[in-house]
Amino acid sequence: MALKIQYNKTFLQQLQKQLRVRENALPTLKAKESALRLEVKKAKDEVRRIEKALDDARALAARSHRLWGEFPAGLLSLTDVAIDIRKIAGVKTPVFKESRFSLADFGLFNSPGWLPDGLAMLRSVVGLSVERAVAQRKVEILEYARKKTTQKVNLYEKVQIPEYNEAILKIKRFLEDDENLAKSSQKILKARIAAAEAA
Repeated sequence: MALKIQYNKTFLQQLQKQLRVRENALPTLKAKESALRLEVKKAKDEVRRIEKALDDARALAARSHRLWGEFPAGLLSLTDVAIDIRKIAGVKTPVFKESRFSLADFGLFNSPGWLPDGLAMLRSVVGLSVERAVAQRKVEILEYARKKTTQKVNLYEKVQIPEYNEAILKIKRFLEDDENLAKSSQKILKARIAAAEAA
């Protein structure tokens, strides 16, 4: 996007104002970018932690894989996931609170003895899976915001600010040349008038 330059003082003032806005916004954008980088790293670490816990829970459940064939279908179901919204550097991100389950009625005396432990394992695996999905979504949101902020920083720093500086310099030179030309023509005119009066 090349600037369309108008060689007058009004346009010069507009460019100077826009340049100041960008120069003032740049440190804030850089701070936001670095904060988002840090938050992305933290969010990725959190996803890795959750994935490790999920792998551990799955490994624990896999040790009793023969028993899962006896597990009654529809006994446990996920009913709700509680998520909070938290702003990080101006970006709304989801924060996992808890998973809520509903348990169908079952007879404790005519059920296998391992069923309560199996329910706890299943709750753990499903809860961690949901928590991982929310954490991964948070990483995606933060990555997207960081990418957009980086693009804006680069746009200001490498394109617009140098472009505005160059345009301001061109306009100033043009106006100085125009002023010098006007002064020169006035001097020539005065010299001619003085020569005509003398003759």
